[in-house]
Amino acid sequence: MAHKAIKLSKVEKIISYAVLTFFAAFAVYPILVVFSISIRPGDRLLSKSLAIIPPNFTFQTYVQLFTEHPFLHWMMNSLIVSILVTIFAVTLAATAGYAFSRYKFKLRNASMIGLITTQMFPVTMLLLPLFIMLIKIGAYDSYIGLIIAYSATALPFTIWQMKGYYDTIPFSLEEAATIDGAGQFTTFYKIILPLALPALAITSLFSFMTAWSEYLVAAVLIQDQDLFTLPIGLKLFSSNMEVAWGLYSAGAIVVSIPVVILFLSLSRWLVSGLTLGSVKG
Repeated sequence: MAHKAIKLSKVEKIISYAVLTFFAAFAVYPILVVFSISIRPGDRLLSKSLAIIPPNFTFQTYVQLFTEHPFLHWMMNSLIVSILVTIFAVTLAATAGYAFSRYKFKLRNASMIGLITTQMFPVTMLLLPLFIMLIKIGAYDSYIGLIIAYSATALPFTIWQMKGYYDTIPFSLEEAATIDGAGQFTTFYKIILPLALPALAITSLFSFMTAWSEYLVAAVLIQDQDLFTLPIGLKLFSSNMEVAWGLYSAGAIVVSIPVVILFLSLSRWLVSGLTLGSVKG
């Protein structure tokens, strides 16, 4: 019986790995196709060859991307906005989520419902009010306006994520710290936040991605070409008449690299952050 059980577990493991390999290949193949387009000679979108590395491949498009276009400037703009959005959103989500988790106050439930309700509406519905508000406060066509818009988009989810994770941390830890003479801020900073690192990792990744790859809001709120972020800049490679597919594909590959690096650097906390944060709500 034991031998039979071992055989069954091996079969299940093989099936699991086969399924995971299939979906991994399904996810990676489009990326390989985009990379293949970026190194095709002659700026060709279509090819008769199915080879990922085409004949006579060239990296000239990557050279052009960095030498003939302000790609590095667009990347710097995106990095500035994304990093500031991440810092702002993580700080507010960490503190607001803690308040919703630990304190009882008037309109607490209504506020939480209001936050999650905003996730029901597409970002296009927010563009007009954002446009008017940013003009009135003098933040239109600036980094500040874009940071405000992206932070407002990211905060509802991140606050709920942090609140759910805080709910899994026993309150007895804070009571013990209080008995030992620790203040509220010390307890939060030295005990709760270190335990909430997985949730902070999720919040950081989501906030960064919200700002890094977003196009629609940036296209509406930014008109100054010196402030163009990567998605707006890459759009310049396409027009009504033609699309520079090689440059467009090379830019898409380069744009994805920081997100992959961030994901890999935070991967050790991602699984627990996604699971434990949903235990309580």
